[in-house]
Amino acid sequence: MVDSGRHLLEVQNLSVDFHTRYGTLHAVRGVSWHIDQGETLAIIGESGSGKSVSTSAIMGLIDTPPGVIRSGRILYEGDDLLAVSEEKRRSINGGKIGMVFQDTLAALNPVYPIGWQVAETFRSHGVASAQANKKALELLEVVGLRNAPQRFSDYPHQFSGGQRQRIMIAMAIALRPNLLIADEPTTALDVTVQARILELLKELQKETGMGLLLITHDLGVVSGVADRIAVMKAGEIVETGTVKQIFEAPTHAYTKKLLNAIPGRHGFPACDGLRDREKLLVVSELAKHYTAPARMFRRGAATVERALDGVSFELHRGETLGVVGESGSGKSTLARTLLGLETTTSGVVHFRGRNITSMSKAEFFKIRRHIQMVFQDPSASLNPRMTVQQIISEPWTIHADVLPCKQWRSRVGELLEQVGLKASDADRNPHQFSGGQRQRIAIARALALRPEIIICDEAVSSLDVSIQAQVIALLKQLKADYGLSYLFIAHNLPVVADFADRLLVMYRGEIVEQGKTAEVFANPQHRYTKDLLASDPVLNISLPAVAPLVRVV
Repeated sequence: MVDSGRHLLEVQNLSVDFHTRYGTLHAVRGVSWHIDQGETLAIIGESGSGKSVSTSAIMGLIDTPPGVIRSGRILYEGDDLLAVSEEKRRSINGGKIGMVFQDTLAALNPVYPIGWQVAETFRSHGVASAQANKKALELLEVVGLRNAPQRFSDYPHQFSGGQRQRIMIAMAIALRPNLLIADEPTTALDVTVQARILELLKELQKETGMGLLLITHDLGVVSGVADRIAVMKAGEIVETGTVKQIFEAPTHAYTKKLLNAIPGRHGFPACDGLRDREKLLVVSELAKHYTAPARMFRRGAATVERALDGVSFELHRGETLGVVGESGSGKSTLARTLLGLETTTSGVVHFRGRNITSMSKAEFFKIRRHIQMVFQDPSASLNPRMTVQQIISEPWTIHADVLPCKQWRSRVGELLEQVGLKASDADRNPHQFSGGQRQRIAIARALALRPEIIICDEAVSSLDVSIQAQVIALLKQLKADYGLSYLFIAHNLPVVADFADRLLVMYRGEIVEQGKTAEVFANPQHRYTKDLLASDPVLNISLPAVAPLVRVV
């Protein structure tokens, strides 16, 4: 056995089970790995592979019951973390081993200011309150939180996702730990924000010499940060090696599958002749402004936020139009405005030659069936109290002239099979499906009214890379079967490269660049587009190519 003293942390033969009413789930099975001082180890795999469970065991965060650690040791500085006292565990957690969680809104307490929460890390380890506040403010400035003194007393909901992640990192590194565990630290963040977070982690690692354990399903992130990789599948490690070894010469079939599923590797869609097709949607100088009232007891007039500012584009029949940009660029506001969920400040939207912005509610109701939407989070967009049968049938209760009630059951079965599920799944509830399966149900619901346009608002951003590839393949097949047009909103540029015929780049409510996807990627004109492309790690890695990766010059 390797001398454990040579490693910062070593996991030996770890097995974790969970007892459920459906039987025993073997979440982690005989896992062994190590990480050294100053090293970055990435553990990758799909949801359910055991990545987060194994790291939860390190921090002592597994609920027992229902969880049971069946075997193994976790050695840190000669101590088995599975056998130490609660008192010693408290001194290690935070002080020696820090953790950055994936869901910042869940990890940060919504009723306390962020400065108080960062300072609590120091107070809980014996630092006086005034000194703790001073140290907390210094940390918030170190992690690059803008206007930290002014924002010290703000609450978590007042920050963006990237800012909350910086606050979480500040809490995790407060006591200068030897090891930092980052569990999906950049999932669902904009590509430029993701790049800044990863750069921050590497800078902190360089300054402190800490080990970094990165849990992720994003292979692009891994390529730019990690030294070694451990690939997990079904609770087991199936392959380990350096980044170069794994990316250039993978040996296990599962690793090859993950690499092959990386978007942006399979060339661009052929979009010849699209301009000759019917224009389904014509948007002209669309604007949406919000007026924020002046703050009570503070000087200053009301301010106007230009969420959309003179947006113009066309969507042709059978076309996929990608819309990219950071959070706050106006992408989702655009989708909501096209669906009539937001009123327009000015501008015109024509659907098949008809001005839908000036229609009455009754007139627009008839148009709505032709434009459907797939939302980002299927857990939130699917009613947990309804069965799949009820969820997919609901549009027919609203638009009663579409399908006779006696045909609903058979049609739901047909739609489920079209999206890769079983007709028998109709009687189950959303919580009984995986994230990818729930998104397939959401797509089936969108198809129920036979729409001509489907708006996908970050529909694959939170899915594993392999599940993401499956959903994109499904959308492509449905496009061929139904002649659908897509407005595909995303911050994941490689996914857009695989799927979109043309591309709109949005920045601060405006379209700053648009054109054929291949042309925009190959020769970006606007500075913002260049920054987006340069910030995406997937577009800047070397892989054995099934087809050449898009390269950023």
